Amino acid sequence: QVQLVESGGGLVQSGGSLRLSCATSGFTFDHYSIGWFRQAPGKEREFVAAMNWSGSVTLYADSVKGRFTISRDSAKNMVYLAMNSLKPEDTAVYFCAAAETTRSPGLIYLYDYWGQGTQVTVSS
Repeated sequence: QVQLVESGGGLVQSGGSLRLSCATSGFTFDHYSIGWFRQAPGKEREFVAAMNWSGSVTLYADSVKGRFTISRDSAKNMVYLAMNSLKPEDTAVYFCAAAETTRSPGLIYLYDYWGQGTQVTVSS
């Protein structure tokens, strides 16, 4: 059974930092691209960051470039999103997802498996 479980969300002040974690199981981790997406109230789910199966390609949304860093640990089947210089507009539910693809990891429709999400709230 495929599982992705996010953790690490919370309430933080503007300018602060958080590190999200995603524990994965039930699939061959090294065969999958991993992405982080977010959804704010009343808005569509949007791409945040992604890394391909080998770690050779990383992509970021323009809105988070230079502030967020995605990483993966194949030994632990874990994915992380380090978020620095957080802004109120980063407030959303953050989801990790997995896609068995060799195409660009930034394409949301390629993702087969999703976690339940973790809330990130940035106060001004």
